[in-house]
Amino acid sequence: QVQLAESGGGVVQAGGSLRLSCVASGNVYDIHGMGWYRQIPGNQRELVATITTGGTTNYGDSVKGRFTISRDNAKNTVDLQMSSLKPEDSGVYFCAYAGPGTIALLSRDPSQGYWGQGTQVTVSS
Repeated sequence: QVQLAESGGGVVQAGGSLRLSCVASGNVYDIHGMGWYRQIPGNQRELVATITTGGTTNYGDSVKGRFTISRDNAKNTVDLQMSSLKPEDSGVYFCAYAGPGTIALLSRDPSQGYWGQGTQVTVSS
């Protein structure tokens, strides 16, 4: 089992910035992927950004150029720096953990990963 603890989130005006952080604990493998997905009611979770222990990143098309994901392998943490936020970025952001080949594909099968409880991000116009 892997536990994920998220922090950050909140309310921000359009154009502003927020930072999300997540730490993994428990049975964390040396090689893995972590990242962030977001969800709005009625929709499936969509990829925001992921990063593997090897440094491979994936970004959702809607956040490229505005969000940056980073990680500290020694601490099993992942951060998401969100800039130039838009109202459509609002939603519940979930931290995820999975194998390096699976972390960017969890929208298709969420059961393949571990998930945090989620943190709300609201961008006001």
